[in-house]
Amino acid sequence: MARTPILYDADCRFCRSSLALILAWDRRHAFRPVAIQSDEGAALLPGRTEAERLASAHLAPAGAAPLSGGAAAGPVLRELPGGAALAALADRLPGATERGYGWVAANRGPLSRLVPRAVSKRADALVRERA
Repeated sequence: MARTPILYDADCRFCRSSLALILAWDRRHAFRPVAIQSDEGAALLPGRTEAERLASAHLAPAGAAPLSGGAAAGPVLRELPGGAALAALADRLPGATERGYGWVAANRGPLSRLVPRAVSKRADALVRERA
């Protein structure tokens, strides 16, 4: 089964830890983490500057345009066990989903400082394992 690339900021502790939560929930291994800063990350987001790529997380489904920020929430949640209700909510309230995602993205530096190093180390190990 082909795994859908999910792109994340490899330099952001909060981003890596959040991704690890998704990967832990993803028991079917539907997603494959790809660092935005990698060559593959750039190739999956053609025509975007590095700053545009790093502005949010992205989902790069095969045969479809990449989804960024809050727009990726519904499709990601739909793939996770028990995530259908949350996906429906994200799809029903796209403005609120995008605003919520935007707040998190704008505050990921301060949020990163709240992630304990031990949690970050476990998250990094899971992201490496699934890459």
